[in-house]
Amino acid sequence: MSFDEVREAYSARAGEYVDAVGMIEHAPQRDRDALLAWARAVEGPILDVGCGPGQWTSFLHHEGVDIEGVEPVEAFLADARTRYPDVRYRAGRAEDLGVPDGSLGGILAWFSLIHTDPRAVDAPLTELARCLCPGGSLALGFFVGPDHTPFDHAITTAYFWSVDGLSRRVEQAGLTVVDAQVRTDPGTRPYGLLVAER
Repeated sequence: MSFDEVREAYSARAGEYVDAVGMIEHAPQRDRDALLAWARAVEGPILDVGCGPGQWTSFLHHEGVDIEGVEPVEAFLADARTRYPDVRYRAGRAEDLGVPDGSLGGILAWFSLIHTDPRAVDAPLTELARCLCPGGSLALGFFVGPDHTPFDHAITTAYFWSVDGLSRRVEQAGLTVVDAQVRTDPGTRPYGLLVAER
């Protein structure tokens, strides 16, 4: 899927997506706990890349985290700015974050790269690594399965990664994987949290 195709697919179904998963209460408590613990350990500002309707950005902001949401879908930005007016959001994409080299303490990319063609994933991963300071941390959410295998996501085609396969690509981008967890819940696809540092 191209970037424009993915953006158009989400734009067309933004309201439906917000209703389904657009509040932090939709996220499992263990994910909230894990990402809050990660964010609190980060030194320096965090970007929530592909923040969607902004629920994670708002959640972490209200826990005292210095965070800004970045999102390419205007409908999501409009929703986020309406519901969470005290939180910072701006247009942007994973391949071009618009910040200086080494200026971020952390990047949250929670399922933000799932629609990126595996043949093209090195570009956003390299950009994420560029923006992190030495010791900076990336928290990456992904669906776990055979590497590069496409599947029918509710919005548009997405891709599975194995922990080892995604870890290799993250490390090729210049980061070091320090933790990886896989969640398996009844009735849902297995998914993972990978944490890497520069």
